[in-house]
Amino acid sequence: MQHIGIGVADHEASWKWYRTYFGLDIPFFNSIAEAPLMQRYNRGVVIEKRAAMVMNLQGGCAVEVIRPTSFEPQPPDFIPALGDLGIFISRVKTRDIKKSYAQFTEGGVAVSPLTTTPDGKDTFFVKDINGLTFQLLEGNEWFTKNKQVTGGIQGMVAGVSDIDKSIKFYRDIIGFDKVVYDETGTFEDWGEFVDGGKNKFRRVLLEQSTGSQGNWSKLIGKTQIELVQVLDRKPVKIFKGRQWGDIGFVHVGLDVKGMEALEKDFEAHGHPFTCDSTSGLDMGNTQVHCVYIEDPDNTLIELIEVYKIPLVEKWGLFLNVQKRNPKKPLPEFMLKMLKWSRVKD
Repeated sequence: MQHIGIGVADHEASWKWYRTYFGLDIPFFNSIAEAPLMQRYNRGVVIEKRAAMVMNLQGGCAVEVIRPTSFEPQPPDFIPALGDLGIFISRVKTRDIKKSYAQFTEGGVAVSPLTTTPDGKDTFFVKDINGLTFQLLEGNEWFTKNKQVTGGIQGMVAGVSDIDKSIKFYRDIIGFDKVVYDETGTFEDWGEFVDGGKNKFRRVLLEQSTGSQGNWSKLIGKTQIELVQVLDRKPVKIFKGRQWGDIGFVHVGLDVKGMEALEKDFEAHGHPFTCDSTSGLDMGNTQVHCVYIEDPDNTLIELIEVYKIPLVEKWGLFLNVQKRNPKKPLPEFMLKMLKWSRVKD
């Protein structure tokens, strides 16, 4: 897993909130551009959007903060509930769950009580300024250390309609092949704070048995996907009738290599590319190849093959990763140079 895409109402305010509480202050790009790749998900229209891919150098996945500029992003016309189809929660890692809890409560952010997950980990939930839900959990893989107690994204929680079918997809095609837990019932950690959290569910937490691999593995660390099926009501699609870029978790991004071979593999499994940038896509001075597929419930998954990123853009230093061994982590000193791009408040 590389990043979570988040549609927001106010780009500047949202990114500042993510810097303050999640330490997401390292931008790979921050630019306004058209999004021709997303016509399929924008009613056949090429929209314009401001997007910033931002990361916490302590570790974890990035967040792509997305704010359409050619239309006003809309929230759903109903209150989404846990188990509705799509990405409902982003999981964020922290060095110290109690210190993070204090930071949010002292900042006046809406938080749930401290509880425990089915595998015995302390956790709590918060809502950002867009009303989106994030889950805090302690992590044990860190790349650097700074004053921020939290790291970046370490996973997501997605509602599905047929959990066995979705497990097969995320296990056999996406590669999250290890089951951490598989539980059915009602759950204390979701409780009253998480919308719809008091229903009956089957929930399955998946991760990769190999751990994180690839050029960015030292920085990103282990990631997890939790699949949730609500059992006592009929779920609806979170993005039903809405566009990509509307308010919410719009997609999950996966870091990949060898797009041509992947296309054949996904087609063979019945999940063809729905959008394809065909070749290198420029995002400011970041160059990538992006495609999209859909999971069994049409949740969007972006596959990104990175070609070039700025290490220190203001100095004209860039990292070309196109010809590097896809399974070998990038040297730590290169990744640590990203600190010179930090945005300070």
